Amino acid sequence: MSRVEDLWERLVRAALRGRAPGGGLYRQPETGLAANVPSSLGNKDIDDILRAADEIQDDDPNIARILCEHAYSLAQNLDPNSEGRGVLQFKTGLMSVIKQKLAKKEAGGIDRTQDIARLREFYKLYRQKNNVDRLRDEEMELRQSGVFSGNLGELERKTVKRKRVLATLRVIGNVLGQLTKDVSAEEAQSLIPEELKRVIESDAAMAEDTLPYNIIPLDAPSLTNRIASFPEVQAAVSSLKYFRGLPKLPGTFAPPPSRSLDIFDFLQYTFGFQKDNVSNQREQVVHLLANEQSRLRIPEDPEPILDEAAAQRVFLKSLDNYIKWCNYLGILPVWSNLEAVSKEKMLLFVSLYFLIWGEAANVRFLPECLCYIFHNMGKELEEVLRQQVVQPAKSCISGSDVSFLDQVIQPLYEVISAEAVNNDNGRAPHSAWRNYDDFNEFFWSLSCFDLRWPWNLTSKFFLKPARRSKNVLKSGGGKRCGKTSFVEHRTFLHLYHSFHRLWIFLFVMFQGLTIIAFNRGNINSKTIREVLSVGPTYFVMKFFESILDIVMMYGAYATSRHLAVTRIFLRFLSYALLSVFICFLYVKALEDKSNNNNTSVVYKLYVIVLLIFAGAKFFLSVLLHIPACHRVSDRCNSWPLVGWMKWMHQEHYYVGRGMYERASDFLKYMIFWLVVLGCKFSFAYFLLINPLAEPTRFLVNLRIDQYSWHDIVSKNNHNAFTVLSLWAPVVAIYLMDLQVFYTIVSAILGFLMGARDRLGEIRSLDAVQQLFEKFPAAFMNTLHIPPPQRESVQSSGSGQVVEKKKTDAAQFAPFWNEIIRNLREEDYIDDLELELLQMPKNSRSLALVQWPLFLLASKIFLAKDIAVESKETKDSQEELWERISRDDDYMKYAVEECFYSIKFILTEILDDEGNNEGKKWVARIYEDIQESIAKRNILVDLQLDKLPLVIQKVTALLGILKKDQTPDLEAGAVKAILDLYDVMRMDVLSFNMRDNYDTWNMLAKARTEGRLFQKLKWPKEAELKAQVSRLYSLLTIKDSAANIPKNLEARRRLQFFTNSLFMEMPVAKPVREMLSFSVFTPYYSEIVLYSMQELLKKNEDGITTLFYLQKIYPDEWKNFLARIGRDETTSELELGDNPNHILELRFWASYRGQTLARTVRGMMYYRKALMLQAYLERMSAGDVEAGIVGNETADVQGFELSPEARAQADLKFTYVVTCQIYGKQKEDQKPEAADIAMLMQRNEALRVAFIDEVESLKEGRVHTEYFSKLVKGDINGKDKEIYSIKLPGNPKIGEGKPENQNHAVVFTRGNAVQTIDMNQDNYFEEALKMRNLLEELNCDHGLRSPTILGVREHVFTGSVSSLASFMSNQESSFVTLGQRVLANPLKVRMHYGHPDVFDRVFHITRGGISKASRVINISEDIFSGFNTTLRQGNVTHHEYIQVGKGRDVGLNQIAVFEGKVAGGNGEQVLSRDVYRLGQLFDFFRMLSFYFTTVGYYLCTMLTVLTVYAFLYGRVYLALSGVGEAVQTRADILGNKALTAALNAQFLFQIGIFTALPMILCFILEQGFLRAMVSFVTMQFQLSTVYFTFSLGTRTHYFGRTILHGGARYQATGRGFVVRHIKFSENYRLYSRSHFVKGLEIVLLLVVYLSYGYNEGGALSYILLTVSSWFLAISWLFAPYLFNPSGFEWQKTVEDFRDWTNWLLYRGGIGVKGQESWEAWWDEELSHMRNFSGRVMETILSLRFFIFQYGIVYKLNVQGDDRSLTVYGFSWIVFAVLIVLFKVFTFSQKISVNFQLVLRFVQGLAFLLAVAGVSVAVAMTSLSISDIFACILAFLPTGWGILSIACAWKPVVKKMGLWKSTRSIARLYDATMGILIFIPIALSSWFPFASTFQTRLMFNQAFSRGLEISLILAGNNPNTGI
Repeated sequence: MSRVEDLWERLVRAALRGRAPGGGLYRQPETGLAANVPSSLGNKDIDDILRAADEIQDDDPNIARILCEHAYSLAQNLDPNSEGRGVLQFKTGLMSVIKQKLAKKEAGGIDRTQDIARLREFYKLYRQKNNVDRLRDEEMELRQSGVFSGNLGELERKTVKRKRVLATLRVIGNVLGQLTKDVSAEEAQSLIPEELKRVIESDAAMAEDTLPYNIIPLDAPSLTNRIASFPEVQAAVSSLKYFRGLPKLPGTFAPPPSRSLDIFDFLQYTFGFQKDNVSNQREQVVHLLANEQSRLRIPEDPEPILDEAAAQRVFLKSLDNYIKWCNYLGILPVWSNLEAVSKEKMLLFVSLYFLIWGEAANVRFLPECLCYIFHNMGKELEEVLRQQVVQPAKSCISGSDVSFLDQVIQPLYEVISAEAVNNDNGRAPHSAWRNYDDFNEFFWSLSCFDLRWPWNLTSKFFLKPARRSKNVLKSGGGKRCGKTSFVEHRTFLHLYHSFHRLWIFLFVMFQGLTIIAFNRGNINSKTIREVLSVGPTYFVMKFFESILDIVMMYGAYATSRHLAVTRIFLRFLSYALLSVFICFLYVKALEDKSNNNNTSVVYKLYVIVLLIFAGAKFFLSVLLHIPACHRVSDRCNSWPLVGWMKWMHQEHYYVGRGMYERASDFLKYMIFWLVVLGCKFSFAYFLLINPLAEPTRFLVNLRIDQYSWHDIVSKNNHNAFTVLSLWAPVVAIYLMDLQVFYTIVSAILGFLMGARDRLGEIRSLDAVQQLFEKFPAAFMNTLHIPPPQRESVQSSGSGQVVEKKKTDAAQFAPFWNEIIRNLREEDYIDDLELELLQMPKNSRSLALVQWPLFLLASKIFLAKDIAVESKETKDSQEELWERISRDDDYMKYAVEECFYSIKFILTEILDDEGNNEGKKWVARIYEDIQESIAKRNILVDLQLDKLPLVIQKVTALLGILKKDQTPDLEAGAVKAILDLYDVMRMDVLSFNMRDNYDTWNMLAKARTEGRLFQKLKWPKEAELKAQVSRLYSLLTIKDSAANIPKNLEARRRLQFFTNSLFMEMPVAKPVREMLSFSVFTPYYSEIVLYSMQELLKKNEDGITTLFYLQKIYPDEWKNFLARIGRDETTSELELGDNPNHILELRFWASYRGQTLARTVRGMMYYRKALMLQAYLERMSAGDVEAGIVGNETADVQGFELSPEARAQADLKFTYVVTCQIYGKQKEDQKPEAADIAMLMQRNEALRVAFIDEVESLKEGRVHTEYFSKLVKGDINGKDKEIYSIKLPGNPKIGEGKPENQNHAVVFTRGNAVQTIDMNQDNYFEEALKMRNLLEELNCDHGLRSPTILGVREHVFTGSVSSLASFMSNQESSFVTLGQRVLANPLKVRMHYGHPDVFDRVFHITRGGISKASRVINISEDIFSGFNTTLRQGNVTHHEYIQVGKGRDVGLNQIAVFEGKVAGGNGEQVLSRDVYRLGQLFDFFRMLSFYFTTVGYYLCTMLTVLTVYAFLYGRVYLALSGVGEAVQTRADILGNKALTAALNAQFLFQIGIFTALPMILCFILEQGFLRAMVSFVTMQFQLSTVYFTFSLGTRTHYFGRTILHGGARYQATGRGFVVRHIKFSENYRLYSRSHFVKGLEIVLLLVVYLSYGYNEGGALSYILLTVSSWFLAISWLFAPYLFNPSGFEWQKTVEDFRDWTNWLLYRGGIGVKGQESWEAWWDEELSHMRNFSGRVMETILSLRFFIFQYGIVYKLNVQGDDRSLTVYGFSWIVFAVLIVLFKVFTFSQKISVNFQLVLRFVQGLAFLLAVAGVSVAVAMTSLSISDIFACILAFLPTGWGILSIACAWKPVVKKMGLWKSTRSIARLYDATMGILIFIPIALSSWFPFASTFQTRLMFNQAFSRGLEISLILAGNNPNTGI
C-alpha cells in the first residue's frame, strides 16, 4: 500500500508542479493541471490560481489545497455540467489532487470556515518572508547603480523574483476577496481589516502584467518596460484621448483605472467591437503613430504632442485604398473635404478602419468589401458624433446585444463558408463556386450599394448555394449566385486567352518568315503581297480571342457589370465583321492579282485599312503604356472617341489601372526584348524555317502510289501528314526557343549587373584578410550611425588619419566581436578561433589601430627572421622596414603594436611607489630607440640578432603577468623583468650612454642595491589584462592563421558580410528613427525541436540522426562539446547526467535541421542586433543614463539587459509565429506544444498566435467557437494570453497556409513585415543590415515606391548529397541572378515565397500578404506579388542582405516539391490575376511576365512534346512506308532544320539552359576556376540525368493540373534523407509521371528502329534518337540511380519482395495506397473528375492505336494484303487474347465451387493457344518475329483501351467491367515494374555499381573527408544507444 501511496504522491506532484531547468531564470513550460486548463472554461483566473498553488506548495500545502478548491469551484460555476471539451477530465484530475491532500492530513477533519483566516495569515507571512517592501527598492538601487556594472545576473534574478512574489500575492488577495463575498459584511470586516485591504490593493498595484500586454503597456504601468516612457509613445497615446466634440459615454461604461477614456473606448461602445480586438488595435495605432512621429522628430516637451504630419501620414497610408475605391466608383468619401479633417478626426477614422479590419477574420481577404463596410460605418459615425450621449450604432444592434462580429461579419462569413464547402475540398470545378475574389470584386461596382446598410440579407449576394451532388455524372443544380467578372474554367485555352498578343505575334511572325523562306529570301512586290496575308491571320486570331471572351465569361454574366458584358459582345461583333471584311478584301486582292491587275483598288484599300488599324493600335499602346502619354490620355478620357477606344482596347478593372513604368525603365526592358527577339527570329529563320522550305516544296509535289498499310489519310492531300511530321518538331521548338534565348540573355545581363553591384569581390579568406583594414570605415559609412567626433576628426586634415581609423575601429569592434561570438555560440568556430578573430577595443592607451590576432599571427616571428637576416645582408634601415611592410601591411602593424604595447605594459606595471627608476628606464629606452630611428641608425644602435632573446624574456614576463597575483608569481615577475633589463642593457643596446649618464648611472645603482623593479603594480584592470594577454598571444602564436576560420559555413558568412559592406545600400537611420517591422512565420505541425527519441531512433541500417549529424558536421560537434565543457571524446550517452546538456544537444541538432527552433533563433537575431545598435548609439551620443564611459564602445557586456535598448528593439521589431493548431497540440499534450512553449520561454519577444477551438453543448448539440489568440511566455513557464479575438467560424475555409497567416496578421506590428517560412535561418551579421533594407521602402526604385523588397537567399542544404547540391545550385541561381534581372530591368519580379519584406500597411489594406481561395491559390505566395503589381505596387530585389533557406534534399522530396510548384503554375494559368496581368502589361513587360511564370512550364512541356512530335512523325513515316519512298528519292528527312530543332530540344532537356545561370552565378561569386570545377563535377555526378528527370516532373503535373485539376499542398518532410527508398515507393510516385511515358518513348524508338528506313544505318539512327533514348532512360532509372544503396543486392532482393507484396495485396476500406496496389490505383485516378478532362484524356489515348494499325501490315503472315480485313482480323486476335486473360484471371470467389472445372478449362485453353500458335508458325507465313511484333502492336492498344476506361470510370463501373479493367491494369503495372526492375537487379550483381553510385551521390561529402560509406553501411559505433 505504501508503494501505491508513493506512486500516487508522485502523480499528484507531477500534476501540480512543473519542474524548472537547473539554475535557469525562467521555468520550463508547465505540464501539470495549471497548464491544462480547458480553453472552453475561458477563465484566466483558474490558470493563475493553480500556478500560485504550485508556487506555494512547499511553503504550505494546506494553502495550496485551499487555492485548488477555489479553482475547482470557479470551474464548477463556469461549466456545472462539464459540457465543454476537456472540462470533465480537468475537474476529475483537480478533485483527485484535492482529495489526496485531504487524505494526507494528520488531523481528522478540516474546518473550511478557517480558510479565510489561514489565507490571511499566510499572506502576511509570505510578504514578510520575501521582504516585499524591499523588493522593488533593491531592484531600483541595482538599476541606479548602473546596469552595466557587472550585476547583470543579480538584476535579472531580482526582477524575476519580484514579479513572481507579487503575482502570487495578487492571486491570494483575489481569492481572499472572493471568499469573503460568501460571508456577512461584519464577519468579512473582522477577517480582513481595512489596513490589510490597503496592503493587498497596494501589492496588486505593484504587480506587473496583471493586465497582459503585447509590446506597449497601455493598460498597466511597467517598471521594466521603458517603451511607455518614450516621448513619441506618450505623444501617440495622448493623441488618442477622448477629445472635445465626442459624445459622452454612458456612466455604465467604465475604463480601466490605469488609463483615461480614449477614442477606442468610444468606438467599442458604439459598434460593439470585441474588447481584445480594441486592445490589439489600440496598440497597433499607437505603435504606428509613435514610429511615424519618431521619423519626423522626437518630442522634447514635458507633455509630448503628436505632430499633425505624423497623424496625416498614417491616415493617408491606412486609408489610401479606401480613397482610391471611392474615386473609382465616383462617390464621396466619408469626409467631404480632406483638408478640413482635423487630426482627431483622422485618428478616429484610422482607428475605426483598423477595428473593422482586426475583427473581419476571413473577410480581410476582401479589401474592397472592408472599404464598403468602413464607408457605411463612417457615415453612421458621423451621425453618432452629432449626439450628446453615445447611442450604439443601428447596424450592430441585435435585440439587446451590440456586436460588430455578429451583425456585420457573421453574415458575410456564412455565405463565404457555404461557397467554400461547395468546392468539395477542392475537387469541384472553380466555375461551380464563388471564391474570395468573386466576393471582393462584387464591390467593384456601384451595384454593391444594393446590399444597403445594415445588410439586406435577402439579396442574391447572400444566397447560399445548394450542396453539390456527389455523383460525378450529374451537375449540381439549385439556385446560387454566379461568379463575378471572371470564371476559372479548366482548359488550356486560358494560355491563349491571357497571352493572345504573344501567340498572335509568334504566329504572324512565323507566317511572315515562312513566306519569305518559300520566296527564297527575295523581298519583292510578290513577297510583300503574300506577307500581307498576316492581316487575315491577325484578325481571325483576334476573333478567336473574342470568342474565348464570351466562352470564358460563362457563369459570370448574371453578376458582372453590364458595361463589361456589353464590351465583350461588341468586341465579338467588331472582330467578326473585321475578320470577314479583311479576308474578303485580301481574297479579292489576290483575285485581281491573278487577273494581272497590278493597280488593284481593292489591294490598295486593303493596305490602307491595315495601316489605319495598325496606327490606331499603336496610338493606343503608346497612350496606355508610356507614362508621359498616359497622363495625356487620362486628361482626354472625357473625349467620347478616346474614351470609347480605350474602353474597347482594354477592360477597366479596379485593379490593374496605370500599369506603366517610367520611360527609362520602359526603354530598358524594351531593348532587352528586342535583343532576345532578334536572336530568336534569326535562329528561327536561318536554322528552322528556311532549311525546310525546299523539302516541303518537294514533298507537296511528290506523288506516292504505294503505302505499307491500308491508307485512308495520306492520298490526294499533297502528303500533308508527311509535311506535318517534318514541321511538327520544328514548330514546337519555334514556340519554345524564345525561352532559351531569354535564359541566355538574362543570365548574361544578370552576371554583368552582379559584377556592377560588386558581388563576389570578396570570395576567399585571403581577400578578407587583405581588405580587413578597410572594413571599419566601410561599416561606418553603411551600417552604423557615425558619432559626432568622427566628423570632426575627418575634417581636421590628413594628419588625423590614424585617429580616424582608430575611431572607426573602436566603433566597428563591438559589432565584429558580437558576430564572432555568435559564430562561437553556433559552434562554427572553436575557442582558439574566437580569440584569434576577435578585435581589440582600440582604446586610447595605444596610438595605433589594433587588429584581430588572426591577421597578425606569426607576423612577429617572420619580422624577427627578417631583422636577423638584415644583420647578415647588411641592409639599411629603410630596406629593412621596406621588407617588413612590402608584401604584408599586417606584419608592419604587428611590429608597431608589439613595440608600443610593451612600452604601455611596462609603464603601467612599473607606475608605483618606489619604481621611478623602472619607469625612467622604459622611457629612456624608448626615447633612445625612437631617436635612433629618426637618425636611421637602428641597425647600428641595436643588436637585432639578439631579438629572439628579447622576445623570449618578454614572453616569460607576460606569461607570469597573465596569471592571478601570488607572492611566488610576483617574485617571478620581478626576476623576469630584471632578466629583460640585463638583456637589453648588456646584449641589445649599443647606444652611447654618455648623453644620458645620470639616468643610466641611477639605474645601475638601483640594480646593484637590489631595489630596481622590486615593487610591481600587478595587472588587475580589464584593459591592462587584455593587453597583456593579447601581447602574449602575439609573441607566442607561431602558426599562420591564414585558414582561420576552418569551418566552411563560417567562412562563407564572413566573406558575404564583408563583401556587402562595399555594396550600395541606403544609409542607416538611428534605431529610434528607423522603420519598424515584424517577422511572420506560419507553422503547422512540422518539427520544432528534435527530441532525444528522434535523434537516437535508428533507421533500417541502424543509423541514428545524431550519428549522421556527428559525421556530417564533425568540427561543429567538437566545438559543441567544448562549449558545454565536455571532452571531445564524450559520447551522447555521457551527456545524460546533465539535463541542461541534453537540452543543449537537442538544440544543437535542431539548429542543423529544418526546424522551427532554427528559424526562431535566426529571426531573434534581429532583436539582438537592434539592441546592440541602440545601445551603442546611445553611448556614442554621450547618454549618461546609458552608463557610458568615454569612448569605451567595445565593452558592450550586458547590452541585452539594457532597459532602453530592449525597449527600442521591441518598439521596432516584433516576431509572430502563427502556430495554427498549437491549442490542439496543447490539449493533446503533443511534444511540439511543449517545445513551442520552451521557445517562448527562451525568447521573451517571441509571440505565438493560434486558433483555439472551444466546444460546448447548446440545446443538446455540440457547438464549436473559434478564437484567434496571441500568447507569450511568462516567468512561471506558462503561456500568458495577451489577446483572444472571437472568430465568426472555422477560419480554414481556403488554403491552409494563407488562412493561417490571415488570422494572425492582426497581431503583427510596424511599417513592414518580413514573411519567413519555418525552414529558414538568419544570421546576426545580416540582421545588422535590416534597417538599411527597410530604408529601401523610401528610396527611388521607379515610378512607384517599393511595396515588396526582395531579399537574397542562401540555400544551406546543399553540402552533402549531389541531389541536394543540384537543388541548392538551381535555387541559388534563381534567387540571386534570376530575380536580379526580374526586378530590374524587366520590372516583373513577383513574390516567390519567403523571405521578402512587405510594406505592411499597403498589403493589409489590400487583401493581405497572400491569397487563400481553395486550389486556385495553391501557390499562395506568388499571388501576393500578382496582387501587389495589379494594385500599383512595386517589387524590388536586394542582394546586400541574405537569409538562410532550407530545401529538399532527396529525389522524392524534390519531385514532390516540383510537382507542387508545377501544379500551382497549372492553377495560375486559370486564374484571373494571370489573365489581367497578361492583358494589362505592355507587350514587352507581358513577355517578361509570361516567360518567368507559366510560360516557363509551357516551354518545358513543349520540350517533351517535341520528342513526341518527332517520334510519332518518324513512326508514321516508318509504318506507312512514306519514309522509305521519300528517302529513296531525296535526302530531306534529316536536314539542318530538324537537326537544329533536336539539338535545341536536347540542350533544353538536359538542363544546359538551366545550368547557364548557375555557371555565371558561380563565376561571379566563386571565381572562374572554382566555377568550372563545380560545373564539371556536376556533370560527373549526372546532373543532366537529374535535370532531364525534373523536366518530366514539371511537364506531368503542369499538364495534368490544367486538364484535370488535383493540385494540392504536399508536405515534403524537410528531413535528413540518407535512407534507402524502396522500389515500390519509387514506383508509386513516378509510375504515371515518368515510367509510363518513358516506356512509351522506348516503344516508339523500338518501332522506329524495327520498321524505319535509314540510309545512314545505325549511326544515323543513333544521332537522330540519342536525345530521346537519354530522355527515356533518365525517366525510367533516375529514381534508382539517385537512391542511396540502390544497387546493393540485399536491398534489391528486399525491394522485390516488398513490391510483389504491394502489387498482389488487395485493397479495401481504410487501406492506403502505400499498402496495396488497388488502393494506390484508385488514388491515381481520383484527379479525373470533369467532363472536358475525360474527353481530352480519351483523345490523347487514341495515339496508342496507331501501333496496331501500322504493325499488322508489316507482319510476314499478311503478305502483300493491304485491305482493312487484316486490321479487322487483328482485333479478333486481340479479343481472343483478352478472353484468354479473363479465363486465367477468373474471380477467386466465384471459382471456389468450380475449381476442378475451372482448372480444366484453363489447361485446355492454354494447350489450345500453344497448339494454335505452333500450327500457325509451322503451316503459315507466321514467324517468331511476327509474334514479337504482335506484342509491340497489342501492348499499346491494350494501354489505350485501359486509359479510356479509366477516363470513363463511372460509365465502365455501371457496365460491370471495372474488375476486368482493374485486372488488366494490374498486369500492365506488373509488366512495367519487371521491365524496370531487371536492369536494377542485374546491376546489383556487380559490387562496383554500388560503390560508383555512392560516390556519385555523396561526392561533396567525400571531398570533405566524411564517412558516408560508414553512414550508409550502418557501421554505427553508437550501437548501445
